[in-house]
Amino acid sequence: MRIMYVNDAFAIKGGIERVLADKINYLSSVYGYDICLLTANQGSHPHAYRLDPSVKYVDVGISFHNLYRYHGIKRWIKTREYDRLFLQCVCQQIDAFCPDIIITARPFYLKPLCRLKNKALLILESHSSCRNAYFEEDSSFKRLLEIWQIKKLKKLPMMVIALTDGDACEWYKLLPQYGVKVIPNIVAFNDSKNEGVQECKRIIFVGRLEYQKGLDDLIKVWEQVQRQHDDWQLDIYGDGSQKARLQSVIQERKLHVNLWGSVDRIFECYMRSSMLLLTSVYEPFGLVMPEAMSCGLPVVAFDCPYGPADIITDGVDGFLIKNRDVKAFADRVCQLIEDRELRQRMGQTAIQSAQRYAPERIMPLWKKLFESLPCK
Repeated sequence: MRIMYVNDAFAIKGGIERVLADKINYLSSVYGYDICLLTANQGSHPHAYRLDPSVKYVDVGISFHNLYRYHGIKRWIKTREYDRLFLQCVCQQIDAFCPDIIITARPFYLKPLCRLKNKALLILESHSSCRNAYFEEDSSFKRLLEIWQIKKLKKLPMMVIALTDGDACEWYKLLPQYGVKVIPNIVAFNDSKNEGVQECKRIIFVGRLEYQKGLDDLIKVWEQVQRQHDDWQLDIYGDGSQKARLQSVIQERKLHVNLWGSVDRIFECYMRSSMLLLTSVYEPFGLVMPEAMSCGLPVVAFDCPYGPADIITDGVDGFLIKNRDVKAFADRVCQLIEDRELRQRMGQTAIQSAQRYAPERIMPLWKKLFESLPCK
């Protein structure tokens, strides 16, 4: 089996990149598949994560991000120009590698990839949610444009792999005549014997500091928690466009919140904490939840589309909060703060729950899928 993965770059230490690295390394080293990772614009940046030596890596050097410099008709012209260059370069690499399957997690590349005249099956991995533009603070026009662009692909041979049942349903509405399957992410687990320190009066939040993560509601929740438990603190790990504004709010309201930025050794941070909070507006999966759970941390999360409900069993290994109810969220956090035995019991259950996403459980689903496809 020869599989080519297409991504924009492999430089950011994000969730997609980490899952991609873990998955292609497993396919190559355990199953013996021939894997090629092709990126559009890696440039001189180092790889975000280690790749197995057997994985072929190619960067074609097409700077799609430069399109944001242009507007109107000029952007349209430049987009067509970049698409042509991308097609030429990818065609050369396909001729050299001869993949049976081409996979991308970036919808942006569907249009040019679908124009390739080869017999490889094209698969889209939905890592950003079918309706992500709907959930973001985008204009109605942008949402309609995104849906229209996806629907244009309905006549093209493609399969969609969603991470959750909810996202799969949305994709099926758009592409009812093509295969839509659910395969959750594999998760890098706590590989030490240590667990979260339930005596520690620290609560952790991990994520990009962007609108999607619901940071305004996170602050509202913490204000209510701090009024009742002034001796606890919230540690936020992540970077993003809202960092400066968030820091200003924290200082102005005198909150016991620390902004630590992004870190490489996040599991050490989980193990210095007693629970994880997730306040996302939408969450296609939410790697941080099973990661933290593998360290023995219960999770309190808004029941947003679509990841938390698939990962958390309410009242068993964490709490799911309906309707973005900030008070209910804060009440559950306080309940866990005040009941150490409950934290420990939920944390122990969380460790077991997280095992559903272990590579040895998820990767056989990919193997079964690949070997069932009518490859060339």
